[in-house]
Amino acid sequence: MHDLVVRNGVIVDGSGSAKLNGDLAINEGLVTAVGEFDGTGRREIDADGQLVLPGWVDVHTHYDGQATWDPEMSPSSWHGVTTAVFGNCGVGFAPVRRGSEEFLINLMEGVEDIPGTVLAEGIDFTWQSYPEYLDVLESMPRVMDIGSQIPHGALRFFVMGERGAVHDEVPTIDELLQFERLVTEGFEAGALGFTTSRTTKHKAADGRLTPSLSAGEPELAAIANAMRSCGAGVLQVNSDFGPGEFEILLEVARISKRPLSALIIQVDHSPDLWRQTLDQIREANAEGVVANGQVGCRPIGVLLGLDATVNPFGNHPAYKAIADLPSPERAALLRTDNALRAKLISDRPVDAFSKWMDYALTRAYELGPELDYEPEPSTSVSARAERKGCSPWQIVLDLLANGDGETLLLYPFENYTSGSLDEIHEMLTDPHTICGVGDAGAHVGTICDASYPTYLLTHWGRDRTRGEKIPLEFLVNKQTRRTAEAYGLLDRGLLRPGYKADFNIIDFERLTVGAPELVRDLPAGGKRLVQRPQGYSHTFVSGIEVSCEGEATGQRPGRLIRGAQCDPG
Repeated sequence: MHDLVVRNGVIVDGSGSAKLNGDLAINEGLVTAVGEFDGTGRREIDADGQLVLPGWVDVHTHYDGQATWDPEMSPSSWHGVTTAVFGNCGVGFAPVRRGSEEFLINLMEGVEDIPGTVLAEGIDFTWQSYPEYLDVLESMPRVMDIGSQIPHGALRFFVMGERGAVHDEVPTIDELLQFERLVTEGFEAGALGFTTSRTTKHKAADGRLTPSLSAGEPELAAIANAMRSCGAGVLQVNSDFGPGEFEILLEVARISKRPLSALIIQVDHSPDLWRQTLDQIREANAEGVVANGQVGCRPIGVLLGLDATVNPFGNHPAYKAIADLPSPERAALLRTDNALRAKLISDRPVDAFSKWMDYALTRAYELGPELDYEPEPSTSVSARAERKGCSPWQIVLDLLANGDGETLLLYPFENYTSGSLDEIHEMLTDPHTICGVGDAGAHVGTICDASYPTYLLTHWGRDRTRGEKIPLEFLVNKQTRRTAEAYGLLDRGLLRPGYKADFNIIDFERLTVGAPELVRDLPAGGKRLVQRPQGYSHTFVSGIEVSCEGEATGQRPGRLIRGAQCDPG
């Protein structure tokens, strides 16, 4: 007798091996049999030809704050994620000294677009040290397992005070010893990695560059020494990868003898730089340094809309005069008030935002009901305006004024230089990459890339028409076993006997990402964009059902992961 048996599924086990038709048995939170076996279950589910695959392991999220107040971990839990890792990009909330919480909130707000009011209201900061933060996380049962990493920005400010907020300040010898001691303390408590940011894109809300931007050799060496002495953790980095930058990071990986995981993104001003970085990652692996690139599966973009964080007309005095009206009333005025329309289209403010928007509209697209994240360049706002012989601002106004004002535009500013996802195909299929640019929990009013595991399956495994698809078995492996292995979580990401029973049952024909929807359910009434998928029939964590047909069951078997996990195989 098994605790649970799933019958008649199409099992994609996460290994990359060919799918098989069969059954899955679960006992005491672990997979006990796959395929054909004897015995029945105390509970049985007829999958009826649906996909049965491991729960998604999302290693690049920013739930550092939300995880302290939200046991449901939405929207990732809606999209079949059963393990989430946060603390990425050098930002987080521990360690923290009493009275310095505001700086960490300011940094997270600027870097990851999570409103400071939301964080100040939602986080109670009952901890100071990083181990104390982990204890707080561990005290809350939740729908999924979570893992945390030590953020460089928080650590630097904790050790160096206000000097630590200045990226080119150099720590003293005593401070370097503190770095080493606190990193060691964090890994002994169960951190999964150490994360740092070396990109000028990352700025605090007050405009200051991220504290870790130009951390020098002594500081990085102190961190590497601690990682080596602990024999633990991944070094995760977000970098601009300017001249000599990869060599600096590679030396840290050599000293630490720990894996390096770097974000790989295509940027318009240097569209082939990502290939150079991947070449360096290949060379590093050939030399014996474990390294991978974290890649996305769709464009990195901003959603523009009347109620989104970025409203194309938000800086216009004429729009500000109606900005407090309900969305349907604003949309109606934007459709019918010809004087208002003329001002918004022709009398544009002369400022940096308008200049940026003028450029964005050359690359912006209507994100219609079909949710096309690989739109043809001929359908851009500027291309439509050229065909119609009007201003792009007229097209934008017409689109955003439609209906009740819920229309959104997609401005893909990274990973879309060529106007297709062919480069993403190249990134995804590279043997030295893992999935990891979703930023779930971050950029709450501008994107909802927490949905990217669902999109990975639907677009690349089923729907793509503008180029090659990718086999289902490869995609599942890339987002389950590969991501789990990269962070030492060797007990999950496979549906084989002895492994953790985290899995999804998915109606693949019915699976959809869901339209972006603006909701106000964050602390302090904060708004965020969410996407509710269809097609997740069941989600299980440790053999316990946490979601059925998109509705939470109320079960919360998820726990804090402390450190690497052994491979039961």
